[in-house]
Amino acid sequence: MGWYLEVLKKYAVFSGRARRQEYWMFVLINTVIVLILALIDSQIGLMSETGYGILSGIYSLAILIPGLAVTVRRLHDTDRSGMWYLIAFVPVIGGFALLYFCVLEGNAGTNQYGENPKAA
Repeated sequence: MGWYLEVLKKYAVFSGRARRQEYWMFVLINTVIVLILALIDSQIGLMSETGYGILSGIYSLAILIPGLAVTVRRLHDTDRSGMWYLIAFVPVIGGFALLYFCVLEGNAGTNQYGENPKAA
């Protein structure tokens, strides 16, 4: 839970680097929260006719910027610009390419985006 809170503390910080553990723990906890909220939405009847729940929708909007920021910092850890995030909008292969970049180990030592977060 500490990694999730650390990402929220850096709400809109797009500079620096994020370790794989920071990124993936955020993704894991975020996914669990969304699933729980979707379950609550369906149980108390807050699902819209499109299939989206009100609670999970509000949460997703609130977490949009921190999620984008931690992804950009994760790309920085692999010595890529945050603009590589836009590859996710390429149909079919874009999401897989972004996933691949997020799975890669970060550069050892300092890169143009800052110190190695593992060393800190």
